[in-house]
Amino acid sequence: MIATNVEPKSGQQLSWEQRLLRNAGRPKTALKPEYQEFKFTLHRKLLDKINLEALAMIDNQRVRGEVRQALIQLIDAEPTLLSALEKQQICDEVLDEVFGLGPLEPLLQDPTISDILVNTHKQVYVERKGLLELTSVSFRDDAHLLRIIDKIVSQVGRRVDESNPMVDARLSDGSRVNAIIPPLAVDGPLLSIRRFSTDKLMPPDLVDRKALTPGMMELLEAAVKARLNVIIAGGTGAGKTTLLNALSFFISPKERIVTIEDAAELQLKQPHVARLETRPPNLEGQGAVRQRELLVNSLRMRPDRIVVGEVRGPEALDMLQAMNTGHDGSLTTVHANSPRDAVSRLEVMVSLANANMQLVSIRQQIASAVHIFVQASRLTDGSRRVTNITEVTGMEGEVVTLQDIFVFEKRGMTPEGKVVGRFAATGIRPKFYEKLLAAGIRLRPDLFDEVVEV
Repeated sequence: MIATNVEPKSGQQLSWEQRLLRNAGRPKTALKPEYQEFKFTLHRKLLDKINLEALAMIDNQRVRGEVRQALIQLIDAEPTLLSALEKQQICDEVLDEVFGLGPLEPLLQDPTISDILVNTHKQVYVERKGLLELTSVSFRDDAHLLRIIDKIVSQVGRRVDESNPMVDARLSDGSRVNAIIPPLAVDGPLLSIRRFSTDKLMPPDLVDRKALTPGMMELLEAAVKARLNVIIAGGTGAGKTTLLNALSFFISPKERIVTIEDAAELQLKQPHVARLETRPPNLEGQGAVRQRELLVNSLRMRPDRIVVGEVRGPEALDMLQAMNTGHDGSLTTVHANSPRDAVSRLEVMVSLANANMQLVSIRQQIASAVHIFVQASRLTDGSRRVTNITEVTGMEGEVVTLQDIFVFEKRGMTPEGKVVGRFAATGIRPKFYEKLLAAGIRLRPDLFDEVVEV
């Protein structure tokens, strides 16, 4: 292992690795382009020298220490003139290639990054606080990027190749991964990583971040506890899954919950949770298990509640029927720009499941199954807000009727580009209030008159 005593004895020179320990914490500089080839040469020599399969049986920290020592010996044996900091950086990057995801590792260790977007091997963007930034990170070539993608997807039993050029996967920390490679990706492989926050946002955290007001959270808490069916709508990156996770906090620990997702990322804390995940087809195109099959199967698993990560296809019909047949309190998300758009999206998705079903029958299913739409939006300054809490009040003729309980009104922008607005209750007491009273939940009288400036 590397020595931890970095003070030299009299007349003794510090080794480069000892000088590194003394300089630990100083910012790294970008590695010179001419050393990139040297780094990959070291990587190949290291793989020739060590047996990673044998090391896999040893404790992870000990393995890294042993491999680091072998790498230090290889670097010292090379005639290249490198500073101590450059040697340390090369050492770290080679270790990332062996044990991690190569150039992506520093980004994955940064808690301020919410998205990592790789646009071919030459360009990597990240999102911080809702805004995109170009990084200096790059891969050696497309083959290097493809190797990292394959490393990610193989860990969850999936594959990506010319016959299956699109894949959804997840990292060990729950982060969502999507990869698409040539021939579908014209300029080279594309990789998108939606980071999973290790600090799970609880309802008070969303209130503190002004995603919604305390009164709005009280209403949603009451809705979940009273077993109302809630659909969270919003665009990509609007915070739908984060809000769904937060609302799940209000589910009783005595209930049995079944979660259904394409890539498992929900982190429910209740003790009785059964998690299901879809499966892609095999090499012969057989064996795929979609959300619809899982949803039908979940009805045989005696769930108290069903939580679907996202409804995006024919499974919408089965979800509505489950809500209508004794599985009250179900939660899901859908891509839509407004509650009215969410209704239209559900109509289209249900028609995909049953083309012969009349539109009025579909709307009746929606009106009787769904109690609340919660609209989440990402604003121009990168902030996330709950812009509508909308009740489904029933049918008027052949139209599903909606009424807003809370809305976010955008008022303008500050000189710094921050969105200014207010959360306002519409003053309407929802029709489902009787269900809340029946469940023994009574809200404060002034909740439906609340106005909060942000």
